[in-house]
Amino acid sequence: MADIGTYLKKHTEALVKDVGIEAACQITGKSKATLGRYYSENTEHADRFMPVDAVARLEEAASFPHVTSALADLGNIMLSRGGKKAPAPNGGVNSDVIALSQRFAMLMSEYQEAMADGIITVNEAKRLLRETMLLQSVLIDMKLHLEEESA
Repeated sequence: MADIGTYLKKHTEALVKDVGIEAACQITGKSKATLGRYYSENTEHADRFMPVDAVARLEEAASFPHVTSALADLGNIMLSRGGKKAPAPNGGVNSDVIALSQRFAMLMSEYQEAMADGIITVNEAKRLLRETMLLQSVLIDMKLHLEEESA
């Protein structure tokens, strides 16, 4: 259970940082300290998680559904965007393939830099996670473009 909590807290932090701490405070009506407690890994905050309504509001403003994606990963569920958010209109699948290769190159670059000393530090892991989530976002856009073309 502790691993699940840590996993969710990391994605909660990514969500807040995606939206921006000031904007997240306004959207949720919570203070910076309260939001920080939701993703704090200190033992005193281990059982404290962001309420679902706050997650929903933040994910509406975010570039990616970080917490929802994490929950789906934990349940081995595949996400697909509905009619509310359409795929990025620019370029279609060909542009997605280019973006995918560029994102993958960025991920590999971060990985190579992180492994230069044989140890992945916390900051390096955060950069790798960010690149992985951006890569996942490109894949979702590509999937949506493919679904649109096959319909």
